[in-house]
Amino acid sequence: MLYQISAVSSVLVLLAVSAAGVPSTDEDAAIAWLDWYNTRAQDVFYRNSEASWAYSTNITDETQQRQVASSLETSQFLQEIAQNATALWDWSGMSFDTKRKLDSISYIGMRNQTKLERLTNVQSEMRRIYSTAKVCETVSGQQECMVFEPDLVRELAEGRDYDRLQFIWDGWREAAGPPLRPLYEEFVSLSNEAARDDGFDDNGANWRSWYEVDTFEQDLENIFEELKPLYLNLHAYVRRKLRDTYGTRVSLTEPIPAHLFGNMWSQQWNNIYDLVEPYPGKPGGIDVTPKMVELNYDTDRMFRVSEEFFTSLGLGAMPASFWERSMLERPADGREVVCYASAWDFSRDRDFRIKMCTDVTMEELLTVHHEMGHIQYYIQYADQPVIYRGGANPGFHEAVGDVLALSVATPKHLNEIGLLDTVAEDPDADINFLMATALEKIAFLPFGYLIDQWRWRVFDGTITSDNYNAEWWRLRTKYQGIKPPSTRDENLFDPGCKFHIPNNTPYIRYFVSFVIQFQFHEALCKEAGHTGPLYKCDIYRSTAAGDKLKAMLQMGTSRPWPDAMEAITGQRSMTASSLLKYFQPLTDWLKQKNWENGERLGWDEDTWQDASFAPALRATLPVMLLAAMAAMFFRC
Repeated sequence: MLYQISAVSSVLVLLAVSAAGVPSTDEDAAIAWLDWYNTRAQDVFYRNSEASWAYSTNITDETQQRQVASSLETSQFLQEIAQNATALWDWSGMSFDTKRKLDSISYIGMRNQTKLERLTNVQSEMRRIYSTAKVCETVSGQQECMVFEPDLVRELAEGRDYDRLQFIWDGWREAAGPPLRPLYEEFVSLSNEAARDDGFDDNGANWRSWYEVDTFEQDLENIFEELKPLYLNLHAYVRRKLRDTYGTRVSLTEPIPAHLFGNMWSQQWNNIYDLVEPYPGKPGGIDVTPKMVELNYDTDRMFRVSEEFFTSLGLGAMPASFWERSMLERPADGREVVCYASAWDFSRDRDFRIKMCTDVTMEELLTVHHEMGHIQYYIQYADQPVIYRGGANPGFHEAVGDVLALSVATPKHLNEIGLLDTVAEDPDADINFLMATALEKIAFLPFGYLIDQWRWRVFDGTITSDNYNAEWWRLRTKYQGIKPPSTRDENLFDPGCKFHIPNNTPYIRYFVSFVIQFQFHEALCKEAGHTGPLYKCDIYRSTAAGDKLKAMLQMGTSRPWPDAMEAITGQRSMTASSLLKYFQPLTDWLKQKNWENGERLGWDEDTWQDASFAPALRATLPVMLLAAMAAMFFRC
C-alpha cells in the first residue's frame, strides 16, 4: 500500500511538472519523487541481481540470455530515471542532500538502444570466456584439463619447477586471452560512446569522477612515489632470493620473470615466503593452514570465525538468508560457475550473499574476512536510500575487510582463536612477520597502480589496439620490475587474463584501499587503546573501535569521501604515512641487507623486450556482455 501511494504521488508530480513545461524548483515534490524512485529502484536492482546471480552460479546459454535481458531492463530503467530527473527538476537551489541524490541519478549512459544491447552482450560474453577457460595437457595418454580455481592457483602457489610454472603461466594466457581481444576492442569503443553521452571525454574520465577530487591522478602519483623506495628494496631482496633458487635464469640487475611469484599475475608474493624468509626456523612468517586442517576447519567454520570477529566489535551478524543463499564452495554437481570471490548486495530485503569457491587455507581465510567486510558495509548502510548504498569511494569498500584482516593475521589474534600455539617475542620473528605481510601488501602496490594506468590510456586512445600487449608489458616492467618468461605478441591479450579486465571492474580502488586501510588501522588501534608497534595491533573485541568504524560505514555515499575519512581518522586526505609507519622496521632491515649484499635497486625498463616481443597480425573473431547492475565487489 505504501508503494502504491508513493507511485500515485509521483505520477501526480510528473503530470504537474510536465504541464508546466519547465523543470520545477519545488524541493518537497522532488523529495517525494526521489522516495518513489527509491522503491522502484530496489525492485529493479533486485531482479537484476537475481538474474546475474543465476548466471554466475550456473553458466548456461539460458542464464546468460536472462542476465543480458535483465541488465538491459535495468539500463533502460536508469535511462528513463535520468531523463526524468533532468526534465523535471532544477535542483541548483535545493539542499545539499537533494542535489547530491539528483546528481547521482542524472547520468543516462548509452542512448542508442541497439548499441546498448550490443555492449551488454559483449560484456556477458567476455565474462563467460574468462570463467570457462581451462588449461589442458596430456597425461599418460589422456587429456586432463585444469580450471583456474583451485587447480591453476594451487600449481602456481606450491610449484617450484621453473618450466612447469611457465607451462601453467603460458597455458592460462593462451586459453583466456586471444578470444577476449576482439571483444575488448569493441567494448572500449562502445563504453567510450556511453561515457561521452554523459559528457565525459571517455570511460576512464567517467571512472575517475567517482572520486570527486580534481587532483585524483596527481594525488595517486605522489603516494606511489612516496612508497616506491620501499617497493624497490623489497624487489631487490626478493630478486636475490629467487636467484638463489633458480640460478642464472634470474638476473640480479634485470626484471624478474613473471611466473616465479606464486601468483598468476605476480600481484602478491606471499606464496613464495618459504623462498625469501629472512630468518629460517624462526616464527613470524605464519601459515596456519596445517593447523586449520588439523582442527577440521571447513568452509562454514571459516565464515563463522570471520563473522565472530565483526560481532566482537559490536557490528552486525549475518542474516539467516546469507547462510541459506550464498555459494561458498564450488558446486559438486559439475555446473560451470564464476568462481572469483565476490560479495553481493541485492538492494532489497537485507539479502546479502557471497560467491566464492573457498579452499581451506590461511590465504583464503583472509579473503573470507575481506568479502565479509563488504557484507558488513552493506549491513551498516542498508537503512540509507538506495542512492547512498555504496562506499564513500570505491577504495573504502575494499579497505573495510582488509583492515580487519590486518588484525586477524597477527600472531596475537591467531593465538587467541586457537590457530597458533605460541606467540614469540623475538625481533627476528617480527621481521619474518613483516616480510610475510609485505609480500602481500607492498608487492601489490605497483600492480594495483598500473592496471588502470593501462585502461585509462586505452580509453583515451593513447594506447591503441595495435599495441595492447606491448604497452601492458611496458607498464608492468616499468612499475613492477617483472618481464614475461616467454615471447609475447599482439595475437595474445595478456591484460584480459586478469579477471577485472573482462569483467569491467575498475582497479585503482585496490591501490587506494591498500593505502587507506593502514590509515583506518592506525585510527582504530588508537580507539582500541593499543600501545606499541602498529603491526602488533589487534582490535578484536574492541567495541570502541567498532563504534568508530560503524559511524563511517553507515554514512555510505551520503557525504563526499573526505568527510568519511575524517569521521574515522580525523584526516581529510589519503596518506601513505600509516603504511610506512607499519613497515618501518622492515624498511630499515631491507636497506641494511641490500647494502650488505651490494644490491642494485631497480632495473632497465626496456628489458621486457628481451622476451622477444613479436609484432603480429591479428585475426578478428566474432564478438558478443554489460556488467550487471548488481552491487557486488570482487577480491583484488
